[in-house]
Amino acid sequence: MPRSVNAVARRARRKKIMKQAKGFFGRRKNVWTVAKNAVEKAMQYAYRDRRNKKRTFRALWIVRINAGARLHGLSYSQFMGKLKAANIELNRKVLADLAMNHAEAFKAIVEKVK
Repeated sequence: MPRSVNAVARRARRKKIMKQAKGFFGRRKNVWTVAKNAVEKAMQYAYRDRRNKKRTFRALWIVRINAGARLHGLSYSQFMGKLKAANIELNRKVLADLAMNHAEAFKAIVEKVK
């Protein structure tokens, strides 16, 4: 009896990986073994960086809030401490947006917590 191989499933698996490797440079896009390794590594980076993105954005928001607060004579830590004491529950994303794009609204918040 001849050996049975599931060529349909194997082709589908390879096709899926090769589709993900589309746009890669050189042999990474069209040679199976190289493409498989490249896609696996790309997936690891994607998983890691979905988490790193959150850290990066939080750091950016803190820098923007700090810059806005210092224009009104407060440091970031003083501003956030007074914000908590005044029971103003705005998150850093919203505060950073106000500091960057709506200076008058941010100034009103600073005056309220002073």
